[in-house]
Amino acid sequence: MLKKKDNYIVAIVGATGAVGNEMIETLDQRDFPVEKLRLFASERSLGKTLPFRGSEIPVETIDENSFKGIDIALFSAGGDRSKKWAPVAAKSGCVVVDNSSAWRMDPEVPLVVPEVNPEDIKKHKGIIANPNCSTIQMVVVLKPIHDAAKIKRVVVTTFQSVSGTGKKAMDELVEQTKDILNFKEPRCEVYPHQIAFNVLPHIDEFLESGYTREEMKMVNETKKIMGDDSIKITATTVRVPVFRCHSESLNIETEKKISPNETRAALAAAPGIVVFDAPDKNVYPLPVDVAGKDDTYVGRVREDDSVECGINLWIVADNLRKGAALNAVQIAEKLVEGA
Repeated sequence: MLKKKDNYIVAIVGATGAVGNEMIETLDQRDFPVEKLRLFASERSLGKTLPFRGSEIPVETIDENSFKGIDIALFSAGGDRSKKWAPVAAKSGCVVVDNSSAWRMDPEVPLVVPEVNPEDIKKHKGIIANPNCSTIQMVVVLKPIHDAAKIKRVVVTTFQSVSGTGKKAMDELVEQTKDILNFKEPRCEVYPHQIAFNVLPHIDEFLESGYTREEMKMVNETKKIMGDDSIKITATTVRVPVFRCHSESLNIETEKKISPNETRAALAAAPGIVVFDAPDKNVYPLPVDVAGKDDTYVGRVREDDSVECGINLWIVADNLRKGAALNAVQIAEKLVEGA
């Protein structure tokens, strides 16, 4: 368990990636009590430094002794590295907050969104899992509706930005856009098809069921975070040519009827949500407006009159912020509060 201190030694594993950079920035912006920050990445990044609070922090590589003396480690280095090094860190007395999919469905590892299930943090045994980016923003919105009217079923379609795949995907969108505008054949290296001026109904690997791993992550993770296996969920995940922010269309069926105004009120009163909903004035959440913001934005709230108790919503959140770095830092903040 984390010992109570005034300041903490914090590590970021995968510090040079898009999420790692966002974690560094988020720790600074939220004035997290950092005594010392250590940054880890692959051998390719040796010799690099990254700025933090007026200093240049050198990037290190990991070995068996790297986590001795570290209090909290934020991991964003992929599943394989997390499987290898998170247990090493935990054995060293460090609490790991892991952003990969490696530990999310492990029954011994809490899967946490602080606005939804902060109490689960106390169950950790050295590792806490950060959920999938598309799941995080969805459950933040589902929680107050579930509390008010008990959710029976959710149909979600996502519109996910290329930053969810990483920097190479962002670069590919830039290069393909340049190629097309210059009447050149776009090159596809990250995605199986052109992403510029296109949408791909394909995120992660396809399973025998016809669903993708990304879609099933949303289904399984939501039930674990909400602590309710009775909620029926089906998902279609789509990659769109947007740099930052995931958008989602939610169709929610509840046991108790809840009106659009009651839904807006419940959402507005919940932490981490901004209701941005005035369609008569063309006001609704857009990725270009939400990029860099911490909250999940909700609009297009309307009744689904095809069922007795149904609500439709449109939600947008920054996948690098709330969908990754911010959620991890918020978990660390809760750890510090409970120490």
